[in-house]
Amino acid sequence: MSMNNYLFTSESVTEGHPDKVCDAISDAILDNLISQDPNSRVACETLATTGLVVVSGEVTTNGFVEVEHVVKETLAEIGYNNEAYGMDDEQVKVISSLDAQSPEISQGVDEGSGLHDEQGAGDQGLMFGFACNETDELMPLPIHLAHRLTERLAKLRKDGTMPWIRPDGKSQVTVEYNSSGPVKVSKSVIATQHDDMLDEKGTKEQEHDFVEAQVVDQIIKPVLDEYGIAYDDSFIVNGTGRFVYGGPAADTGLTGRKIIVDTYGGYAPHGGGAFSGKDPSKVDRSAAYMARYIAKNIVAAELAEKCEIQFSYSIGVAEPTSFYVKTFGTGKLDDTALTNAARELFPLKPAGIIKHLDLKKPRYLATAAYGHFGREDDLFTWEKTDMINELHNII
Repeated sequence: MSMNNYLFTSESVTEGHPDKVCDAISDAILDNLISQDPNSRVACETLATTGLVVVSGEVTTNGFVEVEHVVKETLAEIGYNNEAYGMDDEQVKVISSLDAQSPEISQGVDEGSGLHDEQGAGDQGLMFGFACNETDELMPLPIHLAHRLTERLAKLRKDGTMPWIRPDGKSQVTVEYNSSGPVKVSKSVIATQHDDMLDEKGTKEQEHDFVEAQVVDQIIKPVLDEYGIAYDDSFIVNGTGRFVYGGPAADTGLTGRKIIVDTYGGYAPHGGGAFSGKDPSKVDRSAAYMARYIAKNIVAAELAEKCEIQFSYSIGVAEPTSFYVKTFGTGKLDDTALTNAARELFPLKPAGIIKHLDLKKPRYLATAAYGHFGREDDLFTWEKTDMINELHNII
């Protein structure tokens, strides 16, 4: 590695990772309520541990959710249908404690009932968005590859290609950069839960050799080859040697504990607010989606090679307390001009964001694993690059 090159690493986790199980349950409950009442206010937190799922939070809705049913359905879909895997959807005990939302928050968020007439932000806070031209999806390469690895682990587990894979797993990708961008992938790491194959393979070493060879050939190489980037044959698979015991039984999960996995893998700043289980009146989620949308459209319009957006809000107030566009010296225009253009073109108040991105429809369970950004899927409206012409026209 030459003098000015550096390494950057991001990680992802599978949908069977205990924290992601909790994100999925929280978002499944949100989708369920939004499908019945698009104006549902939901802040849903989940904890998963051995044989137990606890769901709590604040909800204001005309809908009704059968929490236990949603929990069991979500666990079954992920693949937790056996105690040996770390949780059994049939046997799990579910404790549900969803309360009504504080009326004091409601009056700040509801139109015309707080100090200000229009719909305010559901909380104070800061949110970031980011895009860069390292991948077609305009995502940083390390997190994008990490997600594709965990996604493939789940796909080949579920379609029966690798039936010995169990739901829990992680990936980590290290990319070498020089001053002009990514040079190669220098290290790829996978930890995947797997069946106990000792009887079949004879020894732990032989079991590990089998898992390693299969994961390298069927998971890691196909993903790296597809992206056409140079990579070192430097792979670590199940670095502890064995990973049979996993899931919520081995590691307690909580909603909102994978915020860097959910966003840019540490490549861009994070305001600290998690996404899953929150309805779109919560700016932690909706403004972070809008920030990504603005950044992606600016990069897609070739107005910058990379772009960072920051929003901040005060509870009960619609207008952001701050907003900027930053292009790290890669912009066709200076950052002030881009900030002014974005402010003019894009809705920055909560009600406008929700309307523009069509956020009051069920679409959130799909976001709960493999990243909220960089996904080509019609549900992910914030990934559309449909404002390119408007940006060119205004500039």
